[in-house]
Amino acid sequence: MNRVDAPAQLKIRDLEVAGAEGPLAARLYAGGDAGARKDGLIVFFHSGGFVGGDLDEADEFLRHLASCSTQNLVLASCYTLATERPFPAAAEDAHAVLVWAKKHKAKLGWSGKRLLVSGIEAGANLAAVCTLIARDRGGPALHGQILIMPMLDPGLSTCSMREIPQDPSQAGVAASYRGYLPNAADRTHPYASPLQSSRLKNLPPALILSAEDDPLRDEAEQYGAKLATCGVTTTVKRMAPAPLQDPAARNDCACKAVALHEIGNFLHGLDAPPSPP
Repeated sequence: MNRVDAPAQLKIRDLEVAGAEGPLAARLYAGGDAGARKDGLIVFFHSGGFVGGDLDEADEFLRHLASCSTQNLVLASCYTLATERPFPAAAEDAHAVLVWAKKHKAKLGWSGKRLLVSGIEAGANLAAVCTLIARDRGGPALHGQILIMPMLDPGLSTCSMREIPQDPSQAGVAASYRGYLPNAADRTHPYASPLQSSRLKNLPPALILSAEDDPLRDEAEQYGAKLATCGVTTTVKRMAPAPLQDPAARNDCACKAVALHEIGNFLHGLDAPPSPP
């Protein structure tokens, strides 16, 4: 994706964060008054099917997000790709980044009040997994999760995965899971496939965005239904098809569809005071 010029009020800084096994490249986006300490931090993980991708994958989307959500910093982080080390390396990195961010809040210009996690496609899988790991390990506490067209079903068993066979991303999803989960037994592990987890209680509020023409549509919506059944405050929105030159370009889809509007509404709802009884 071609990078676009940042608005004058948008400050972008490249830095390193600590993963589970070593340093990871990261990028911090601050909109509005970039010098003011922000109360919210959204940690974001990129797409690429666990086997590819980098910080530039969602750069345009994150510029828009930081510009529209000026009360929140956005920290995009890399993670160990499956071509280097397969599962659970990426999942452990994702949780380690949350721990690092909480510890280094002053360096980021963040007050430490609200921590959210987000991602697109494979990155959304890691965002969902972060909420499970953080719950299971006693932190960090998360204020919300934003899952954009998430990969959640290594079994590729949903109707949308079968009904949209002409989409070239389907074969890519299957190949990605083969690389990320070479051990077949890991394909039902909740930290690899949150959709298969039977323990989804006590998780932060969720916004889950699916897309009408995306093979990942049904697994996203099924996960939202499971979260809601377990008492998690969950909003699921299906986006209309967004004309793209590359059907697998989910970052472009997020920019061209209503994702930013829905995320803004979700963030506003989290911050709104509770309604009187």
